[in-house]
Amino acid sequence: MKIPKKYNPIISGFAAAITISVLAYLTLETSAGIWLMFSFGATVFLVFVLYELDTAQPKNIFFGHLISILVGIIFNETIGISFYSLGLSVGVAIILMVYFKVMHPPAASNPLVALSMDLSFDYVLFPVITGSLVIIIMALLINKIILKRNYPKKI
Repeated sequence: MKIPKKYNPIISGFAAAITISVLAYLTLETSAGIWLMFSFGATVFLVFVLYELDTAQPKNIFFGHLISILVGIIFNETIGISFYSLGLSVGVAIILMVYFKVMHPPAASNPLVALSMDLSFDYVLFPVITGSLVIIIMALLINKIILKRNYPKKI
């Protein structure tokens, strides 16, 4: 089904709303753990609006979030929160995302979350890995199968 261009913002907004609602439901209405984090809002914007960009591709989503939360947790566990750990952790996360070619801008905020919320390694599985996978699966279902968009661009 080819969607008229004028309806793309509406379709993209609903797709993002459905995806975040699934994560919120799993977080709030089940005992399955935490599946949602704030940076996922920007991630769904990328996968449903700017889905052709490299930064919106599944590999970048998954590994960008994973690397950046690990950096934040390592800083939290070793240095703790301070003006220099907040800045340095974001910088290190960006360096690693660029170096490993998994750039995902929303993930650059993850170290700030890890330090501000005093997170530990438990946070990596829930919500980072599980939430990222749900977003990727929803993006594949909605973009590729339902909307017939060319997503993912590369696997």
